[in-house]
Amino acid sequence: MLERLNEAMARIEDDLAGEVDVKLLARIAGTSEYHFRRMFSALAGIPLSEYIRRRRLTKAAGEVLSGHDSLLDIATRWGYGSNEAFARAFKAMHKVGPQEARAEKKALQSQQILTFRLVVEGSTNMEYRIVEKDEFRVVGRGTRVPLVHLGMNPAIVEFVKGIGMPTLERMKELSDGEPGGLLAVTSNQEGVEEGDHLDYFQGVVTSKEAPDDMETMTVPRNTWAVFKTEGPYPETIQYMWRDVYTQWFPSNSYQSVEGPTMLRTQIDGDTAKAELWIPVTS
Repeated sequence: MLERLNEAMARIEDDLAGEVDVKLLARIAGTSEYHFRRMFSALAGIPLSEYIRRRRLTKAAGEVLSGHDSLLDIATRWGYGSNEAFARAFKAMHKVGPQEARAEKKALQSQQILTFRLVVEGSTNMEYRIVEKDEFRVVGRGTRVPLVHLGMNPAIVEFVKGIGMPTLERMKELSDGEPGGLLAVTSNQEGVEEGDHLDYFQGVVTSKEAPDDMETMTVPRNTWAVFKTEGPYPETIQYMWRDVYTQWFPSNSYQSVEGPTMLRTQIDGDTAKAELWIPVTS
């Protein structure tokens, strides 16, 4: 898997000056586009689109400093339709505009070419199992929220607070299926960049009818990879997401597929027990 990922990285370099075909990169890596984007983001720490943008601006920076071509020629070569658009993107990365950088030979930022290698850490004690589960229903309440990579998501915190404890307790009483208890269900994520939106649903798996003040989400039949972990809150939950994509998926024959992910969390003081359900295919 890592060798194929590095072949995909080499293909990005070959195609930087033109169109980078993410579907082709996924085929080179032997996975789906959806899984490739998510795994890249987890491994690299930045979304694929941001990495490509930063690599292009790194190449452009060298040409700006060389002084051989006009700034407009450089902007056009690296995919910008005007000097203004290029200058904005250039300054966002390098903290200085291209004209000033050329005139004063300013020091600029560089996005190095990424390569992936296996590092044996064994830092996380993570249990997992594979579950085949028929179609089921989740009853609760949902909304759409922006993606936040680190820390608490303020939009989710406010949404759950707005539901209120009495309603959350009524939800718990409806639970009669696996996974049991109150769940955080996420789906329909439009991208992997900070601020991209996704559906968030707070509810329970149940065979009972939804009360008038709640909604029903139908989850299709899937194969699920189910991960369990326990440790300090909230680090344990954040590390579980990271380790699933950076350690477990690259080491196993499964890959994630589009569909809802479900997280059940039990917090006792500073300790959390978490169970994460991710739809997969082999």
